[in-house]
Amino acid sequence: MIDFTLSDEQMALKEMVRKFVEKEIVPVAKHHDETKEFPHEVIKKAWELGIMNVAVPQKFGGLGLGVFDDVLISEELGAGCLGMTTSICVNTLAIYPILLYGTDKQIEQFVTPLLKEPKLASFCLTEPGAGSDAAGLSTQAREDGDHFIVNGSKMWITNAGHASLFTVFCTVNKELKQKGIICLAIPADAPGISLGKAEDKLGQRASDTRAIQFENVRVPKSHLIGKMGEGFKVALRTLDRTRTPIAAGAVGAARAALGHSIRYSKERKQFNQPIANFQAIQFMLADMSTKVEAARLLCYQAGWCLDNGKEVEGAYFSAHAKRFAADMAMEVAIEAVQIFGGYGYTKEYPVEKIMRDVKLVQIYEGTSQVQRMVIARHILKD
Repeated sequence: MIDFTLSDEQMALKEMVRKFVEKEIVPVAKHHDETKEFPHEVIKKAWELGIMNVAVPQKFGGLGLGVFDDVLISEELGAGCLGMTTSICVNTLAIYPILLYGTDKQIEQFVTPLLKEPKLASFCLTEPGAGSDAAGLSTQAREDGDHFIVNGSKMWITNAGHASLFTVFCTVNKELKQKGIICLAIPADAPGISLGKAEDKLGQRASDTRAIQFENVRVPKSHLIGKMGEGFKVALRTLDRTRTPIAAGAVGAARAALGHSIRYSKERKQFNQPIANFQAIQFMLADMSTKVEAARLLCYQAGWCLDNGKEVEGAYFSAHAKRFAADMAMEVAIEAVQIFGGYGYTKEYPVEKIMRDVKLVQIYEGTSQVQRMVIARHILKD
């Protein structure tokens, strides 16, 4: 039986994160959007509050939270700033491969340092020539005794300029396609690693996004996460768990856009009355509200399935949640700009930033088109 009634602990978690967002994120979100300045202080405070690395099991010193709890956190963060949400939450994306497939020794070596101080990690899958086609990646890991020699490049890597650890997906034999992929934990200061410039993005400008170049980087074989040829499965199982909180961040952003629209429609007057009195505006707000509520429930369902061992159902509903929430947030943000009219198109008001930020959710962690492919494969199976 599925029951989405939040426990007292979950309600307290949501309230704690909401207060953090109101106090620490909302006041500085515009500044970081305008300047691209990386929000070190906000991330440090998020770490101190305990809302980073939330999936680390208690036996390793973490909170051991599930996907459902991560969804609750991400929605509240997304209501403040999606760029900062991405920077805060990507640690969980980077360490999930190690938590799912690593040994206890590897978790102690690579993950527990992130609990001792506010260090960052990056998930390195996408390449200049391999985005949606993750199985076609080209970064090579050549065996050399007790080491791998890594050569290649990664693209659009979040937090790359500030990370201490990279979780890198490489191929030992490109002809094997997905069966030749492995996952390696690589310290960011390893010789042979160089970083590109911080990308000047349309939205989510508070997050750091860069290319990474690997040139003859020597990686001990003890850094192999999982088995040889298991890397593609590692990536997919990781993304099944992380794209649902990403979807929840979009729900939070859409919720914020809706809230701004409601308040503005009550204050803005045309024809001697608040525009909230007009049926056209009321219908827009009603549709926006329905979409937010529906997307949230999809996130809850996906999180519940994943936390309760329903891997196939969890992957299916996480694709639904990511696809619907991303597209929903874009639609709601556009409607919010429309309700604000000319003011909505200016940077003086908050909804244009939300519109720019949510666009990226339709692209990263699997595009909306890729999610549709995942859904279609599932429903067309015998």
